[in-house]
Parts: sequence; structure tokens; C-alpha cells
Amino acid sequence: MNREDLRHKFEGLFGAGGDIREYFSPGRVNLIGEHTDYNGGHVFPCALTIGTYGLARKREDTKIHFFSVNIQGGQPVEIDLSDISYKEAYGWANYPLGVIWALDKVKGLTLNAGFDMAIYGDIPNGSGLSSSASLEVLTGVIVRDLYGFDSLSNIDLALVGQYSENHFNGCNCGIMDQFAVAMGRKDAAIFLDCAALSYDYAPILLPDAKILITNSKVKHSLVDSAYNDRRNECARALEELQTELDIESLGELSEEEFASNADLIQDPVCRRRAKHAVYENQRTIRAVEALKAGRIEEFGQLMNASHVSLRDDYEVSCSEVDILVEEAWQVPGVIGSRITGGGFGGCTVSLVKNDAIDTFIEQVGAAYREKTGINAEFYVVEIGDGARRVALPN
Repeated sequence: MNREDLRHKFEGLFGAGGDIREYFSPGRVNLIGEHTDYNGGHVFPCALTIGTYGLARKREDTKIHFFSVNIQGGQPVEIDLSDISYKEAYGWANYPLGVIWALDKVKGLTLNAGFDMAIYGDIPNGSGLSSSASLEVLTGVIVRDLYGFDSLSNIDLALVGQYSENHFNGCNCGIMDQFAVAMGRKDAAIFLDCAALSYDYAPILLPDAKILITNSKVKHSLVDSAYNDRRNECARALEELQTELDIESLGELSEEEFASNADLIQDPVCRRRAKHAVYENQRTIRAVEALKAGRIEEFGQLMNASHVSLRDDYEVSCSEVDILVEEAWQVPGVIGSRITGGGFGGCTVSLVKNDAIDTFIEQVGAAYREKTGINAEFYVVEIGDGARRVALPN
């Protein structure tokens, strides 16, 4: 499948002619700062050049059609503007539908007609590279463009996407994924304060290394439920800390302040969750400082420490991902490696020196296959721009 094939599929389903427009919304990888976004901390993601392509054209009636070429044998999902509600039968289409719902709830923007939309994504399924956020922001860009909602900024679209996932699809995610997808910039990562939504771009200048993503090909059935559990555990820890501390989020605490007050958290599980949130936030701040100063090895060490914390304190890793990370650590030329994304499977992200990439793929792949029977997938990725309208192929 390519972009031209997508257009042929769109025209076969919905007819040729009219004002067909094309859009692209990237996936994202987070270099460090995991499960800190909803705890008022910092994250450091970047948009990728893989993502979700969409074609769309406004209709004259009140019907919306969603179609994904990634679903073999799938049929367009038809929804009327008079009945924008979550339905299990809609499946994946609940993600774009939720954005339309959230635009009304959050911004008071309603559609005066329906539209046809077909998508194709090259983000691997279950990889933890934010295919859902990519689709949400893609929908926001499409609707803004088709209906002239020009007052909506890309940050607005990120917030609408998060609101839709929280309140329409039921996953209590933070803002990081949608923000990175909407606000990505080529060859830079975003240092985002998730409490204030203040951010800056840090160039990723790695002349002697590349970002390598390894897909475990495993996704344990968590995902939304355990994610929500972690968020609730952090909320309980915060409430107990607030009995003595004047804070609004765990991200406000230094490591020393947390250590001095950790005994206020009665449940040891909640205490470990909060410890990760606080220490990971501080790791992220130090990591960005190290990167800006050219201390790449220090950045890698902080990535490694992040994985240990996610494995032991936040408990969102799994045996398969731990194998990938531990094998990566054994390869000379690996600067750092950690789990990325929500967890319980998905991908690792590694910084690997150029002359070690082939060895990394061969050695880590062989060890992982021997220990799990699974063939991992490897992607040397490039950092790209955020969601946008693009030119149709000739």
C-alpha cells in the first residue's frame, strides 16, 4: 500500500472527483520521561516519519464514513451526525469519532455536513508508537481544514485528542502523545512541561549514532485498564502527600523532597508508583541538559535508569521487553536502551552508534528469538514534522 493506492481505494469506495484532500499525522517515540505527563512532569518525545495517511472529502449530507485499509476485509463505518456516540461495533472508528464529539464538547464546534475519510497507517500494530494519538490528531487536522475551523491551533488539537481518548474512549492518558504528534519538528525532540504546557525544541544531533526502535511483537492485554490503575495509584499517593505538602502534582517534587515525605504514602505500591513519577521527571530534566551539552553517554545512562524504574517501581514492563533491553545493554556501541510507550509490551528505544547497528540487530534479534521464539522487528527511525495537510500524489 502506498499513497496512490490509498487514493484509488478512496475513489473506489466513495467515488472520484470533488475536493479530495490528503493529510499525514506521525507516530511518536518518547526518548525519556515515561508516565510523567499525567503526573505534572516533563517528557521528551519526538515525532517520526512513519504515521497515518488520510484522505478526506466533505459531503453534502449528514453521513460520516470511516475506512481503514489496514483492516483486511473491513468495510466503511457509517455514522450520522445526529448520533455521535461510542459504540463497540464501531471498533477503531471510535477514535476519530471521539474527536468530532470532543470538538463539540470542548470547543463548541459542530459539523454542518458529513465527510468521507480513508486512512492507511505504517505504524506497527501494538507497538506503543502512538497509533491512536496519530489518528486522533489526524482527524483534528482534517476537520479543521475541511470545515474552516481556523481558530484551532495544533495545541488545541492535541488537547481535544486527549479529551476524546479520556472521556469518549475511556483511556485516562496524559497529553504527551497527542502533543508530540501535533507539534513535532524535524530533527528535534520536544521538551514539554506537561503541567504548564510550556515547551521548547531540542535538536537531536547524533552524527555518530541513530535512534533504533525494536518491536517486541508482544502486547499484553492491559492496556487501558492497567494504565488507568497506574494513574489512580499516583493520584492516591498525591492525596496523601498533600496532607503535609502544598503541591498540585508529583512533578513539583525533587528527589530529596519525595524521600523526606515518602512515609506519608501508606500503600507501598502507591509509594513506588510515586517514586517513579518523581525520579523519572528529574531524570528527564537532567537528560535534556546532558543532551544539549553534548554529553550523550550521560543521556544514555539516564535512559537505562529509566527502564529499571519502569520495570521495578512502575511495573509496566514485561519479560519480553526486559530481554530486549538487557540484550541491548550487552552490545558495545549501545549508548542507552529502555522501554518506550505505555508498557506491557510494545517497543524499546535505543541510541546506537552507527558502526554497531548491524551487530545490534543481529545479536539482539538472535538472543530474543532464542529466549522467546519471537522474531523482533527493528526500525532505524528519522524524526519528522507534526500532523499536517500534504500534497496529493500526481
